[in-house]
Amino acid sequence: MAEKKAAVAVLYGGRSAEHEVSVVSARFIAQNLAPRFHVVLVAISRRGSWYWIPGEEIPPEPEVKEGQGIPLWVRPGVGEGGLFYLEEGKLKKLTVDAVFPALHGPFGEDGSLQGLLQVAGLPYVGAGVLGSALGMDKIAQKDVFRAHGIPTARYRGLHRDQIHGQTPDELVDLLGLPLFVKPANLGSSVGVRKAKNREELVEALALAAQYDTRIIVEEFIQGREVECSLLGHGSRVRASVVGEIFPAGEFYDYASKYLDEGSRTEAPANLPLDVVEEIQDLSRAVFQALDLSGLARVDFFVTPEGKVLVNEVNTIPGFTPISMYPKLWEKSGVSSQELVAELVELALLRHREKLSLRHDPGL
Repeated sequence: MAEKKAAVAVLYGGRSAEHEVSVVSARFIAQNLAPRFHVVLVAISRRGSWYWIPGEEIPPEPEVKEGQGIPLWVRPGVGEGGLFYLEEGKLKKLTVDAVFPALHGPFGEDGSLQGLLQVAGLPYVGAGVLGSALGMDKIAQKDVFRAHGIPTARYRGLHRDQIHGQTPDELVDLLGLPLFVKPANLGSSVGVRKAKNREELVEALALAAQYDTRIIVEEFIQGREVECSLLGHGSRVRASVVGEIFPAGEFYDYASKYLDEGSRTEAPANLPLDVVEEIQDLSRAVFQALDLSGLARVDFFVTPEGKVLVNEVNTIPGFTPISMYPKLWEKSGVSSQELVAELVELALLRHREKLSLRHDPGL
């Protein structure tokens, strides 16, 4: 008798501007989970409605539509909690052994979803509430880097009500030109602009303020853009080979990352061994400092002088066929099927660890 496959729910879609990227990532993840696991598809609409999509293939549409599947509800509690649907007027529990979030950006990668899954007693892939929140908010993330002595570019964090008046001049005086302006809590380069003068800076701040109430402004770093993928839990964290990005435009923007419009990547990157080892060591240091788990991708700059600076970390990096996270592991000898299977195992390991903790006062 064949062994019963564990059921892994792939969550995708969501309310963020990275909704369509999430659908592409989820399709790739589901395809690679299918040989070893029973895939359960959970789609989240742009309004935040949850649906169970029967079958193991994600519909071909680029986004999740309202009413696309069977409505789902999340119920809190260990054991009695989980995902539920209505059948003939009665609540039925959807069989799920672990959850694989393929959600990028707010409401999926920022700790809010992780907290929901935690109170529902569901094991899930990736960082916990704290690590996800720190990984999402670029200002808090860099504050932690600075506290841990992890090298990063100079920056300033702002609330969007601070972007007018003398602020642009103050930013130029503090950080120089050009500058990069980003929403603090979005990924995939959504809402990111490079400002070469004061007028462009004002426009970039206004754009970022459309996406987030918190905005980060960073000094421009002239250097090579490289990335390293991470896999592990606790103190046992592996770093992949280092890859390099060659953007088609001025920087690695949304189109370059997901539409493959002229940008190219190289892995392993052509870097001196000592620089590669420094990047891998710093990647592991970032993983530990932010209390991450499962997976992460750390992005770096390497200056012409050989100085290595951490740019940012992604706790649910793109998982599309052209994304660097799975490509770097492929180049490191770990297939995408092996990768997603190990991530599920790490999720179950962490869940068992949490269940083993005491919750009594210990008096």
